[in-house]
Amino acid sequence: MADKSASPHRRTNDPEGLRLRLVDAAYAAFTASGYHSTALHDLRRETGVTGGALSHHFPSKKALGLAVIQDRVADAVEETWIGPVERAPSTAEGIRAVFASIVSELERNGAVSGCPLNNLALELSRQDEDFQAAIDAIFQRWRSAIAAKLRADLQTGTVRDLDPEAVATLVVATYSGAMAMSKACQCVDPLKICAEQLISIIRK
Repeated sequence: MADKSASPHRRTNDPEGLRLRLVDAAYAAFTASGYHSTALHDLRRETGVTGGALSHHFPSKKALGLAVIQDRVADAVEETWIGPVERAPSTAEGIRAVFASIVSELERNGAVSGCPLNNLALELSRQDEDFQAAIDAIFQRWRSAIAAKLRADLQTGTVRDLDPEAVATLVVATYSGAMAMSKACQCVDPLKICAEQLISIIRK
């Protein structure tokens, strides 16, 4: 029997699926090569969509960029950081698990491409107010989630007497800097060192 499954580039009457495919392709391209280095015609070729279909969902490259930030980048932070920390028995254990998971993935990949949020923040935050606001909203959500976990730990006495908001900012900034250093050296040592130092600061 012939295989009648749709190929990745086959046109189907699935507007939402097409939109998701475009966002996924743009996310991969923007985080790997940069927003400005990615051309829309390359994304069209990658996804097999027409110019009209692309314009229907995203009338401009900026609209597609905002969708990538608000959907895929925000989801990545939720899945990689916020969810694991919220589900962990304590903030310190959550941080340890997050860093360990990221280090393990980077070691498997054999390369460090950096944090998608950081990469786009460095490229776009000073160039467009809408990009800046969308990126900052993710950082705010990230810090707020860690601060909430720290406040809960204060109630149970599992952390030092600390300022949850300030330490949450420290956690996010330390991770961001460690990832940038790991990208520069193409090694995971900065991430490993920073993870242990953060835990020593937080744990009682």
